[in-house]
Amino acid sequence: MSNLLAAAQFGVYGSVASIGYGLAAIGPGIGVGLIFGNGVQAMARQPEAAGLIRTNMFIGFALTEALALIGIVMPFVFGASPK
Repeated sequence: MSNLLAAAQFGVYGSVASIGYGLAAIGPGIGVGLIFGNGVQAMARQPEAAGLIRTNMFIGFALTEALALIGIVMPFVFGASPK
């Protein structure tokens, strides 16, 4: 019997919230990379619009990082209640 099957059969104990946050941080991490990568590429193609592109890039960064902060708060909000 594999360890994964044994864990599913007998229950998983410990902090599963940290695994959930690790998975939730993948999306914002990829999003930040796409935002800054495409922002630098856009500024290289159109240097005269660099100020507007940079502003929109930082707004997108802030919104993407808000998702990561929501992901770190959710295990505390919806945590297991004491029995």
